[in-house]
Amino acid sequence: MGNIIMSHQKLKELVKKKLEQTGVLEEHAEIVAEVLVHADLRGVHSHGVLRTEHYVRRVKEGGLNPHPNISFKATGPVTEIVDGDDGFGHVIAKEAMKHAIRLAKDNGVGVVGVVNSSHCGALSYFVRQAADENMLGIAMTHTDKYVVPFGGAEAFFGTNPLAFGFPAKNNPPIILDMATSGVALGKVLQARETGQSIPSNWGVDEKGNPTTDPHQVVSLLPAGGAKGYGLALVVDVLSGILTGSAFGPHITAMYGDYKKMRKLGHFVGVINPAAFTNVDSFLHAIDQMIDEIHEVSPAEGFDKVLVPGEPEQLKEQHYLKNGIPIPESVHRYLIS
Repeated sequence: MGNIIMSHQKLKELVKKKLEQTGVLEEHAEIVAEVLVHADLRGVHSHGVLRTEHYVRRVKEGGLNPHPNISFKATGPVTEIVDGDDGFGHVIAKEAMKHAIRLAKDNGVGVVGVVNSSHCGALSYFVRQAADENMLGIAMTHTDKYVVPFGGAEAFFGTNPLAFGFPAKNNPPIILDMATSGVALGKVLQARETGQSIPSNWGVDEKGNPTTDPHQVVSLLPAGGAKGYGLALVVDVLSGILTGSAFGPHITAMYGDYKKMRKLGHFVGVINPAAFTNVDSFLHAIDQMIDEIHEVSPAEGFDKVLVPGEPEQLKEQHYLKNGIPIPESVHRYLIS
C-alpha cells in the first residue's frame, strides 16, 4: 500500500470539509484539522489525519457533541475549570491552554483542569501554544485502559501522555511529548493500517505475551517498566481524579462504545518565567543548553545529539517544504 504526498494546506482543507459535512461547527472543524495536521507535520502520523474517520463516526453515533457550549469557571487567582460539554478535545484543550496562558501572564502561573472532554490529539500542539508566548507549557491527559501495570497481566491505565514546552531565544522551543506506555496506541493502529510488523517490546497479546503482530496486540507495555507505570498513575491523578473525572478502567473506551460520551479530563499548566527570573536570561540559558547538548560527542550510529522534540521539528521543516505522506486508504476516505 503506497502513500500520497500532500501539502499541509490541502490536507487541512480536506479534514475540515469532512468534519463540517458531519455537522461540526466550522470554527471547531478548523481547529481539529489544524491539530491533526500539526501531528502529521511532526511525523507523528499516529495522531494525525488518519484519526478523522474515527471522530466522524463518533459524532454520527452520538459519542461526540458537534455543537458544544464550552464554559469556564474561575476557582481561584490562578486556577480554572473548563467544561467541554463533550465537544472535540482539540478545541477544548486549546481554549484551556489559552486561559492558562492568560492566568500566567497576570499571576505568574496558570493551572486549568478540563472536564467533559474527548480525545485531544497530540499534546505538543498545546504546549507549543505556551512556548510561542515565551511561557513554559505543561499538558497531560488520561486515556482508556490499554497498558498493563508493571508486574500485571491485564491493562489498567491508558497510554496517559504528558508534554512540556520550553521556549528559547533563537532556537525552536524544546518540546517533550511522550506517552507513558512504550509507544502510543496510535502507532500500533498505524502499523495495522500500513501492514507493518512492530517491535516485540510494544505490546502483548491476550495471554500477556509480547508480539510483533499489531493485530494481536491487546495491551501495551509501560515505558521503562515501573517508571512508566508510575508516571501513568501521576497523569491519571492530575487529569482524572483531580478534576473529578474517571480513572483507569472506569474511562469510556475510545474504540468500541461510539454512542457514549467519553467524559475525559485534561490538565494544563503554564509557568511565566518572569515570576522566577529575568525572561531574557532564561531564554538565552535554554539556547545555551540546546547548543551545548548539540556539541556532545555522538555515540556510534548517531550523527548528532538532539534535544527532545527536535527530530519532529526537523521533520516538520521537511514536510512543510515537500508535502506530507498519507496512506492511500486515508486519502481515499478524506476525498470520498
